[in-house]
Amino acid sequence: MMRLGRAGRELLRWGRGGPPAAAPRRGAEVLVGAAGGESSGIAEILMNRPHARNSLGKVFVNELFSALEQLRFDEKVRVVVFKSEVKGVFCAGADLKERAKMDDAEVGHFVKRLRNLMDEIAALPVPTIAAIDGYALGGGLELALACDLRVAASSAKMGLIETTRGLLPGAGGTQRLPRCVGIGLAKELIFTGRQIDGQQAFSMGLVNHTVPQNNEGDAAYQRALTLAKEILPQAPFAVKMGKLAINRGMEVDIASGMAIEGMCYAQNIPTRDRQEGMAAFREKRPPQFIGK
Repeated sequence: MMRLGRAGRELLRWGRGGPPAAAPRRGAEVLVGAAGGESSGIAEILMNRPHARNSLGKVFVNELFSALEQLRFDEKVRVVVFKSEVKGVFCAGADLKERAKMDDAEVGHFVKRLRNLMDEIAALPVPTIAAIDGYALGGGLELALACDLRVAASSAKMGLIETTRGLLPGAGGTQRLPRCVGIGLAKELIFTGRQIDGQQAFSMGLVNHTVPQNNEGDAAYQRALTLAKEILPQAPFAVKMGKLAINRGMEVDIASGMAIEGMCYAQNIPTRDRQEGMAAFREKRPPQFIGK
């Protein structure tokens, strides 16, 4: 895999299903990175607003929407990793300095836009992984919760801290956190505004993996890449249908969920990848999936 570090990352703007186009403008707060070689298919959304600790300001949010639009229809993308380029922080949440300049109507409109952003992240058809190497507070944790999988450094700090600021979570936190850790724990964390570290988050099921932080400050990112590479060889369309079946099924009763699973399975039956998987099994060789 081509190392996607600060010195060597390939930054690309991808069109819908087409080849990479021009590089993003200088000073962008959100960038799109692409892996090469054996890890081709891993895309990264890189958050880079150091002066405001990646807080969710208007420009930052607009650029996140643009990044999602770039990746949503690109058939080359099989996994998306969300990563911070700011050492020690994933996303600090709301930009309260910017928020203080809004009137009540503007606040309501902007928070609705944040909620739509998290829904767009959750609706990406491919698996998404949040690499939490530092603070993920308020809207930053809500962003991570919108991802399918989360990896955190043991020293990372997470929390829905809105009640400590006279607010409540407004970008999906009251809905996604209880679905992740259970109602009782979610209420406790939201009511108290408590911050927890990566190990505590792992123990309650908030993150999938926790790792000790390294000298470079990107241990969670490195573990997220390893996880992404585990997903890469699997049949892309089957993975997408699995994600869709889980996401839709969790919102309904189990009988309806089984019907959703059946519809997703039916879409997978005529694919070339399913035929390839069966052939590879018979011939005792690794399958070569193409996503069709």
